[in-house]
Amino acid sequence: MEQADINQADAITTQVLADITAMLSAEDIYTNAVQQQMLESHIRAMVLRSITGEPLPEVDKSLFDEISAESMQLAEQVVDKFATLPIEEAYLLSVHFEVAKDNNQ
Repeated sequence: MEQADINQADAITTQVLADITAMLSAEDIYTNAVQQQMLESHIRAMVLRSITGEPLPEVDKSLFDEISAESMQLAEQVVDKFATLPIEEAYLLSVHFEVAKDNNQ
């Protein structure tokens, strides 16, 4: 995705959320209302960071050892759409997917 400007943030956020919903649905993963709200908030912030270049705070990768490879892979697919985002974004995003997976058990 090319560098967007701030006026496109809402449209990009909506598109990314639609992509995520389709991606999770294909894996039979569904978010509840609270999880969806948190995911939307995170994606909005992530899109803004991709535009403004604002860095994430330092991320301790060891905190994500419990995250499944599947959730991490899904998160990386989302983050890979943004040329400007560091891989640490995927660590944070993977938590949303991992938590949502528990809804189905």
